[in-house]
Amino acid sequence: MALKRVGIIGFPLSHTLSPIMHNAAFAALGLTDWHYDAMEIPPDIPKHAVEEPRRAGYVGLNVTIPFKQVVMAYCTPDAKARAIGAVNTIDFRTDVGTNTDVDGFIEDLLAHQLPLRGEKVIVLGAGGAARAAVYGLWQQGAQIVVVNRTKERADDMLAQLTVSAGVQGVQILTLDKAAEWGASLIVNCTSAGMKPQTDESPWIAGVPLPQGVTVYDMVYRPAQTAFMRQAEAVGGRAIGGLGMLIRQGAAAFRLWTGREAPLEVMRQAAEQALAQHL
Repeated sequence: MALKRVGIIGFPLSHTLSPIMHNAAFAALGLTDWHYDAMEIPPDIPKHAVEEPRRAGYVGLNVTIPFKQVVMAYCTPDAKARAIGAVNTIDFRTDVGTNTDVDGFIEDLLAHQLPLRGEKVIVLGAGGAARAAVYGLWQQGAQIVVVNRTKERADDMLAQLTVSAGVQGVQILTLDKAAEWGASLIVNCTSAGMKPQTDESPWIAGVPLPQGVTVYDMVYRPAQTAFMRQAEAVGGRAIGGLGMLIRQGAAAFRLWTGREAPLEVMRQAAEQALAQHL
């Protein structure tokens, strides 16, 4: 029985939970001929990062920082990946690169029964994660404001999304102005609060959070971030990013294997790993 191998490329990868989640899912479904590897690749050789696993017969890859945008040159991006401007999953059997981050994000919001259509949502950040968030929220009919430390980077992100996906009507505001806008949901797409800088928050102290707001922090390590604690302190709801991680992984699992991923198995494996490395 030939081994079917998949894996993740990125740098660094010491934090990744993907091998733990996927290998637990393979075992739960009796897919003993599947295995998931972590491949830490230096940032300056992106072509090698894709071509070597392809040459070695891998079925596909997950792609994380810093390769999500540059690997688009070494596969065939689908409409979703082109719209977002980033690839996080490749299937070598078809050479297609897609982006499951947006599906993982929106599916997790809906799983938490958050209304999106017509809702006011603040997106913090202007990197790849923010790009996926803005695209997904815009598709769901949300009203969106972007806050980023450098306005130029936010301008650039929205200009690209307008060209690639037709995204329109998204505002860029300062944090002070966004705080007064009356948002019902704030999404942190920055790395602020991620280990080891666990005391950091993307929401500056002294700027009041909207009362009763829901905070969705894409950071999943630690399980409760400083930003989440800020929200709960003013009576808001706080949701961490583990569900997005699991659901984007499940979408890749489905693409590669043709099987529905066992979400609870993946969640338990991820939570156990996080508990052991806190």
